[in-house]
Amino acid sequence: MAIALEILSPEKLLLARDVDMVVIPGTEGDIGVLPGHAKLVTSLRGGLVDIYENGKVAERFYVSGGFAEVTESRVAVLADEIIRQAEIDSAKAAAALTAAKDAFAAVSLDDAEAYRDASDALIAAQALVDSVAPHAVDKI
Repeated sequence: MAIALEILSPEKLLLARDVDMVVIPGTEGDIGVLPGHAKLVTSLRGGLVDIYENGKVAERFYVSGGFAEVTESRVAVLADEIIRQAEIDSAKAAAALTAAKDAFAAVSLDDAEAYRDASDALIAAQALVDSVAPHAVDKI
């Protein structure tokens, strides 16, 4: 039994196929989704979407955040920025992390919304850097 997976950016549908399992980076922790999962809508933090086929991770996508909708037979991942792990540029990832750290350091603690936005951007940038680390690639 499989679950239909769709990974979408604002520009296009990046992936649509049946898979064995999907692990998505929810804001409250990673969520493993198998066929028959309870209905769920969740926000995503920056991290990797792991796609399982034949008992192992077949492919990974980095998402900067966004939302996922889960039903018993389908998972739709919607994110502003989605990159196949194999296509991540490590130099650009490092530059994004440096910029996010600088922006976070400059935020006033009195501005809760700006602090939350800078914190989310920092988490996403760190996840992007972690996505190209050797340990992230070796898992596949």
